[in-house]
Amino acid sequence: MSKAFVKEEDSDGGDEDLQSPPLPPSGKNYITPAGYARLEAELRKLVEVERPEVVKTVAWAASLGDRSENADYIYGKRRLREIDRRVRFLIKRLENAEIVRSAGRDTDQIFFGATVRVKSASGERTVTIVGVDETDPAKGHVSWISPIAKALLKAREGDTVVLRSPSGEEPLEIMEVNYQ
Repeated sequence: MSKAFVKEEDSDGGDEDLQSPPLPPSGKNYITPAGYARLEAELRKLVEVERPEVVKTVAWAASLGDRSENADYIYGKRRLREIDRRVRFLIKRLENAEIVRSAGRDTDQIFFGATVRVKSASGERTVTIVGVDETDPAKGHVSWISPIAKALLKAREGDTVVLRSPSGEEPLEIMEVNYQ
């Protein structure tokens, strides 16, 4: 069948990655040293391990002849596009990354990299303010551009701040601030 009649699901039309949020309008990509290392490790793994393995598989599948019904070839080419898209995305993010070292800060004021224990009407929780590529709600890692981080930034231990979210306003009492 001609490619003109086949709808290609995975277009290679851009570097957008649906798993990572876009950078804020300022274009700053603040990141912790650990987050930068994780992104670098992922890039290295994709380039040095995964991509060569997929290239071998695609080359083997192509040597078999008919590529139109060869699942290894079709899947391999699709996986190569996914890997290349992710590599381009990671390279851009790492180039624009601004590493913020917050370890050893001796202050009760909240800045990027702070781990903050807050108390609200719904109970206590701990959040760590990290870069947009490091967010993990299950671990309590929130982006520095999230509503809770914006409410907490520059406040001090003992202060009460107001979290403005789509569900309404919620007062948060800052119980503890530390840097790791």
